[in-house]
Amino acid sequence: MFLIAFVVAMSKLIFWHDIDIFKHLVDALFSAAETGFTIAIGLTGMLCLWLGIMKIGEDGGAVRLLTKLVSPLFSRLFPEVPKDHPAVGAMMMNFSANMLGLDNAATPIGLKAMGELQKLNPEKEKASNAQIMFLVLNTSGLTIIPVSVFALLASNGMSSPSSVFLPILMATFCASIVGLVVVSIKQRINILNWVVLSYLGGIALLLGGLLFYIQRHPEQSDVISNIFGNTLIFSIIAGFILMAMRKKVNVYESFVEGAKDGFTVAIKIIPYLVAMLAAIAVFRASGSLDALLDGVKAAALFAGIAASEWVDALPIAMMKPLSGSGARGALQEVINTFGVDSLQTKIGATMQGSTETTFYVLAVYFGSVGIKNSRYAAGVGLLADAAGLIAAIIISYIFFS
Repeated sequence: MFLIAFVVAMSKLIFWHDIDIFKHLVDALFSAAETGFTIAIGLTGMLCLWLGIMKIGEDGGAVRLLTKLVSPLFSRLFPEVPKDHPAVGAMMMNFSANMLGLDNAATPIGLKAMGELQKLNPEKEKASNAQIMFLVLNTSGLTIIPVSVFALLASNGMSSPSSVFLPILMATFCASIVGLVVVSIKQRINILNWVVLSYLGGIALLLGGLLFYIQRHPEQSDVISNIFGNTLIFSIIAGFILMAMRKKVNVYESFVEGAKDGFTVAIKIIPYLVAMLAAIAVFRASGSLDALLDGVKAAALFAGIAASEWVDALPIAMMKPLSGSGARGALQEVINTFGVDSLQTKIGATMQGSTETTFYVLAVYFGSVGIKNSRYAAGVGLLADAAGLIAAIIISYIFFS
């Protein structure tokens, strides 16, 4: 990204006499470095909070209880992880928080899970099979209630923000299934057995029931999101504390002991975060991203693809794997240009909710445990992203065209 940005910027300087282009690149570089540090500092408090709560859960036996509930499924998807290992409970909580759109809770718990998986990793600088499976399922980002997308659409005055609920759910489910299947094939994991199919069927029934209710009562989607998601999270905290008290654990000391790790983890991820954000920033500031989008649009027109609304929403698809805030900015730009109730906005909103920020997750999760060789994690994560984005386009046309 740095080299492409340099070539593009030099071309603009020489051929188009853009004397400010390198100033834009340097400004973007410095801004990205500051942003990376700011994000890490912002994560520190959340990391301390949730790692402290997780420590209470571990000492009180609550994490062990969660582990038993999902161990039949996880023992098949993560055969390298022992059934009663603390990583299982942390992964379960992480997936639950992601499904509810609670990013602030999901990231610290996910970092905890990655740290536990690292303890089982025989090659500390190389991602294990279990870590790759966990990361890809995170980047595919199965989300039941996309709170941030609803909030952005509502703030811009969309008549029915929840209209994108079903398309997002279907698109993100496609991304998750593709990620799960591809990793299972590469790791030779058999997912066509009754245990895995039973758990997936149960999840499908839960999603279907929630979907049926929200379809019949769309005006309650935001209320359900707030009440169900946040009540569940706080109930988990209260449950952890009650179980710890029952075992006569000193809850305060247990929390402090776990919270101490939060600062250490936040410091570890700063270099990885700064490197990734800096590369993305200069790539965007040089105009390379715009050129790439123009090329895709020209190719679509050359191929005779009549429907061009999805091309107008492509900046969101291009930014989503790189930067969540960048993708939100791109969606806001689509809203400003085409209107909040336009087909372009609905396609873009579905794209926004269909996948996770793959490179951000890769940098933060692997960076927190010092993994340098991510193997095929990035490739499969991007493949799942592509599946989710393609599904988002197709499903949006079916629903809204």
